[in-house]
This record gives sequence, structure tokens and C-alpha cells, in this order.
Amino acid sequence: MKRRTFLHTTALASLAGQVDALRAATVGMQIKIGACDWTMKLAAQPAALDLAKRIGLDGVQVDFGSTPDAEGWLPLFDEKLQDTYLAKSAELGIAVPSLALAVLNGVPLKSEPEAEKWVLASPNVAQRLKARCVLLAFFGKGSLAGDEAGIEKVTGILKKLAPLAEEAGIIYGIESTLKVPVLETILDAVASPHIQVWYDVANMDKEGEDYGEAIRRLGKERICEFHAKDFEGLYGKGNIDFAKMRDAMRDIGWHDAWVHIEGTQLPNGVEPDVRYDAEYLRGVFGG
Repeated sequence: MKRRTFLHTTALASLAGQVDALRAATVGMQIKIGACDWTMKLAAQPAALDLAKRIGLDGVQVDFGSTPDAEGWLPLFDEKLQDTYLAKSAELGIAVPSLALAVLNGVPLKSEPEAEKWVLASPNVAQRLKARCVLLAFFGKGSLAGDEAGIEKVTGILKKLAPLAEEAGIIYGIESTLKVPVLETILDAVASPHIQVWYDVANMDKEGEDYGEAIRRLGKERICEFHAKDFEGLYGKGNIDFAKMRDAMRDIGWHDAWVHIEGTQLPNGVEPDVRYDAEYLRGVFGG
């Protein structure tokens, strides 16, 4: 065999081996790919579903919005807006699997009465929109890192929320910079399967947590959904190893989870870069 033919044949065999390995890693996984509506610059706007359809996503995580109306309620509490989402979701075939109360970053649950009001009223909204999960955000002013009093206050509110979430059939996910041992303390205190963790690999990588081992330790019973994110670049070009995330999810039996793109690096614009990230994730997770 000539040297050039040998090298070409060897390269093809190597590529085939890589493809086979990828397929083997994703066997049995049915991961759905969504995106946060705030990543698409359309927070609390039904137009996010139109954009998701064009990109080829499976669904959109919808935010409650951040500006209260005259009566002190966030936009998504409006039933007319909810009806618009329901109609558009049915029309386009784009799911709304989860919601988010990102407003808690600026109006902390640990200190502001209106934040508690929104949280305790939110299960009915999620139930009406047929969303399975609601994200509770704890960043910025709402951060719980190193705040024992804040953690105690939030834990008390979560205990109030848990029976309401159970009645509505909704799971709430804590997204924060808290590492697994602290999260376990909160979850143990609340003692409800309706209060879990929303796991963001980039946030926790930035905190120095091994996200593969953290996912395995929390397990399927304590993680409701995932954010895929990379602070360093488009997916596959930054520092997050999404195959490591996939392998950990597979190991705990999370074969059919939603993984939502929360893009922080969109150098070419929202639509092309969210599409790129989605295609990259499909290559990693299959589907």
C-alpha cells in the first residue's frame, strides 16, 4: 500500500472510531436542547419562541420579567400573556419546559417581601403554562454565598413553597454559586422532592467545583434541569467540557433532561451563535 493511501485510510479509520465513540456515549440519551429567553434578548417576550423555531431548538426557558405592573406583579403573572405563550407554543411546536425568576438577583428572596410574594404565587403560573420547573436565581444582590442569615431566611421560604409546588406538580431549582455541601444542607432542611438544584456547569466551574463529580453527587433526584454555558467562548471553543457534563448526566440516569443554552459569548449575534451552540450540543448529546 502506498504511503499516501495508507495515511488516508488510517485517518478515515480514526474518524470512524471517533464517531462510533460519540454514538456509544449518547446511546439511550434523549436530551432536549432549549435556550433561555434572556440569552435571546427576548426575556418575557413570546417572540423568543419564533426565534427558537428558526434556530431549531426544542424549547425556551421563559423568564417572569423584571418590571412589576401598577399592582406589583411581574409580566408573566398576566393571564393574557400566558395565553399568548400557550397558543404560540402549540402553533410552533416549541415547548416551554421551564420558567425563571431571574428578578430575584436584584430583588433578593432573602430580604424583600415582594420577592416572597412572587415566588409563592408562581406555582399557579407554571402549572397553567404546563412548565415542569421554575428556576430561583441567587446572584448579585440575591447571592447567598457566605450569608448564613440569608440561607436561613430562604430555607424558611422554601419550606412554605414546597407544599404549594407539590400541589401544582412543579419542581423549583436553586441556581446559585453555592457548592454541593451547602446545597445539600438546604435540601435536607426543606426535605421535599419539589425543591431541587438547577445546575449550571460554567457557574460552578468558575467557583472551582468539579461539575462532573458534583452532578454525580447530587444525583438525578436533586437536579431538575441544567444550564449549558461557557464564559470563555462559543461551545467547544472555550473551557467547558460538555462531554464531561454528558457523561456525568448519563451516569446518574439523566437520559432525558432539558439542557438550556445560556450563552454569554455571542460575537456574531444571537441567532447565528445560539444556532452554533445548539448544533454543538446536539453533537455532544446526540439527537
